[in-house]
Amino acid sequence: MKIHAVDVERHFGRGAKRVDALGPLDLDIRTGEFCCIVGPSGCGKSTFLRIVAGLVKPTAGRVEIAARSAHPAAMVFQDYGISPWKSVLANVRFGLDIQGVPRKEADARARDWLKRLKLADFADAYPAALSGGMRQRVSIARALAVEPEILLMDEPFAALDAQLRTILQDELLEICQADRRTVLFVTHSLEEALLLGDRVLVMSSRPGRVIAERVPPFPRPRTGAVRTSPEFAEMQGELWALLRGEVETAAESAGAQK
Repeated sequence: MKIHAVDVERHFGRGAKRVDALGPLDLDIRTGEFCCIVGPSGCGKSTFLRIVAGLVKPTAGRVEIAARSAHPAAMVFQDYGISPWKSVLANVRFGLDIQGVPRKEADARARDWLKRLKLADFADAYPAALSGGMRQRVSIARALAVEPEILLMDEPFAALDAQLRTILQDELLEICQADRRTVLFVTHSLEEALLLGDRVLVMSSRPGRVIAERVPPFPRPRTGAVRTSPEFAEMQGELWALLRGEVETAAESAGAQK
């Protein structure tokens, strides 16, 4: 297993203001697996991702990562997380600079990922000149340039319009099928999870726990054409039936706290 989580919990606040956000959660992610996590808002999906990344410590339990390096994971955020004062090339090269990779090699690796993500002509541009989709491509290129063992993606396409989201889903599918690195992908979109994932995990309302898992029956290499298959629609409906009650519970809880 690449990621092994045991009895992971995360609480925020204390006393009457304590919020039980996550767990207990047990989860194993295999090496090379693209695992998607879906669940209602506030169920701890993103919190778990940050625990795996080492950005947040669990309140209880542990996460073990079978890593070859000291910093095995790279993360892609919903809000891009790129530096507006750096050029596109400098943004993509940033992680390599931190690792001390020689500039010539770092530039070559960064430009290679810019080419793969259709950004080669924008290497000298700045984020303000880019569309939202292009900024997210920069963020993905930056994460992949450091060649992480684990790619963590926190709703990376949520802020994009439907057409652009479809295009980037297909691009990510192609890249990850060629690469086969371990990916943990958080999304609200059942369609996105079924298209991209080797396995889809469904989480409960807060505190989040895994209540179901499904394996999309679509062989790889896979293309966006699977979206139109009867099996895709059937599994999407099945997942929504599992998730709907949890979403309603989360909405009722949020309303009661106002």
